[in-house]
Amino acid sequence: MTQLTITHVTRYTFRQDIALGRHQLMLRPRETRDLSLVSFALDIRPEPVLDWSHDVAGNAVASAVFPTPARMLEITARMEVDLRAPVWPVFPIAASAASYPFTYSPDEVTDLGALPAPQYWDAKHRLRDWAESLVAAHPTDTLALLKDISNTITRDIRYQSRETEGTQGPLETLDRGWGTCRDFAVLFAEAVRTLGLAARLVSGYRFNPGGELAGSTDTGATHAWTEVSIPGAGWIPFDPTNRSVGSANLIPVAVARNIHQISPVSGSFSGRNGDFLGLDVTVDVRT
Repeated sequence: MTQLTITHVTRYTFRQDIALGRHQLMLRPRETRDLSLVSFALDIRPEPVLDWSHDVAGNAVASAVFPTPARMLEITARMEVDLRAPVWPVFPIAASAASYPFTYSPDEVTDLGALPAPQYWDAKHRLRDWAESLVAAHPTDTLALLKDISNTITRDIRYQSRETEGTQGPLETLDRGWGTCRDFAVLFAEAVRTLGLAARLVSGYRFNPGGELAGSTDTGATHAWTEVSIPGAGWIPFDPTNRSVGSANLIPVAVARNIHQISPVSGSFSGRNGDFLGLDVTVDVRT
């Protein structure tokens, strides 16, 4: 077991005092069998009226309302987690799903809802054809197929950080041949969805003590990956940015159907175009 201390600071600066709109914060880690939350604290300046809720995916969401204008908004999340995910996990996949293609049960189909459905328009089925080209045979081993798709993305798509907000569409990432961790995650999720598998996007943190992993510095960073629902095993994490399977070194915060639903901090302000001076985000993940 590894105990980690995570500090995530988001700082907005403005030219003058401006009215801050409601902000949604998704910063509290999700507890799983591989991760326990020891402590969590939010320090927000200026001080807001803060309410907590859980969304439809079970994510902890804080809603912040600011009664007074401010020249700076600083949100600091401090947390301690116990991480005990194995480096080489064994997944208890049900016999009915060990080979692809397989069929979800009627209850699973209902509960998974839109998660097996592609979320991006692909009129010529280019992404489906690309994913189908990686299916070795019919039938084929389900876990091996998912690893092949993830490993192909790692091999063929070059990781490149991007400061601008937003996420590339999956075809855009394939065509460009480069992307960020969130672009890798979206491409993988959409590819497996074209094969009829349920996938969801995950945002959180990556512990990178050696500094060799893509998508984060040696002190850590926000990160994005994908989980695929396989009967028997449940949600299996895949990190195509780093060619990894399982939860080792991953600290999940939020899950959703679409990547735009799991932004750590989102909100608005009222002011002139020139009032916004900048955004600075720092993440520190250490033992």
